[in-house]
Amino acid sequence: MRILLTGKNGQVGGELARSLSTLGTVIAMGRDQLDLAKPETLGSVIKKLQPDIIVNAAAYTAVDKAESEPDLAMTVNGVAPGVIAQEAKSIGAGMIHYSTDYVFDGNSSSPYNEEDSTSPLNVYGKSKLEGEKGVIQAGIPHIILRTSGVYGLRGNNFLLTMQKLAKTRNQIKVVDDQIGSPTWSRTIAEATTRILKQSQTKKGVDFLHSGIFNMSCGGKTSWFGFAKKILELSDLINDTELIPIPTIEYPTPAVRPKYSLLSNKKLEQVFHHEMPHWQDALQECLNSATNV
Repeated sequence: MRILLTGKNGQVGGELARSLSTLGTVIAMGRDQLDLAKPETLGSVIKKLQPDIIVNAAAYTAVDKAESEPDLAMTVNGVAPGVIAQEAKSIGAGMIHYSTDYVFDGNSSSPYNEEDSTSPLNVYGKSKLEGEKGVIQAGIPHIILRTSGVYGLRGNNFLLTMQKLAKTRNQIKVVDDQIGSPTWSRTIAEATTRILKQSQTKKGVDFLHSGIFNMSCGGKTSWFGFAKKILELSDLINDTELIPIPTIEYPTPAVRPKYSLLSNKKLEQVFHHEMPHWQDALQECLNSATNV
């Protein structure tokens, strides 16, 4: 199986490059080789490579910056995925695409399922929702994986930011009224690989269950709860004072949903894959850092 992976230098893409290699030939590309900000350039590359499956892990992920760069965010997240899907259709390939819990407005009091109405509050969420629509409208075998609070040991993310701040500040204020589930990038990559393995055929890939699937770690917490556990497991909890605050005391350019917990029931029922609890995943992530 020939797998075209976009976003190889990102948090999820970096993990996918490793895990997908067990399934076949992985052609991993970064922005310098496949730039989603230039959708008109994507077709020639995809036609030349002739992959069986395209795994699109490339995205514009700067949630706050997207408010001042809406056109770029929409091009990368909203337009390019649809272009990729159309090119996949032209060569008979399938596609895996990643989306976000931020397609929801956070007004729910129970975990969102895949059929719940979407109503994104910010540019990032709107752009990712448009990307979902583009992939679906192409009419190809596809799986869209919605995830949340992605972190890892590379790039810019909440885990690395908290560790850095704990070493440089005496006090850190963290929002305590936005509820979700942080998800380690490696758990996303491993779950994706398992889905692809189940869908693999002698001729390539056959998705018997095209559609949207939630894929986030189990359990729930706030950003404050996540920060506290990070510092505890990193032996940094005594190095700084952690203070919980409401969202109103930490204004940001992008409005975020107050509650964006995702239900993984469909993922478990269809692909028989259970995501780990967020605390267990965080511990394993930190352990992997010390074992490098």
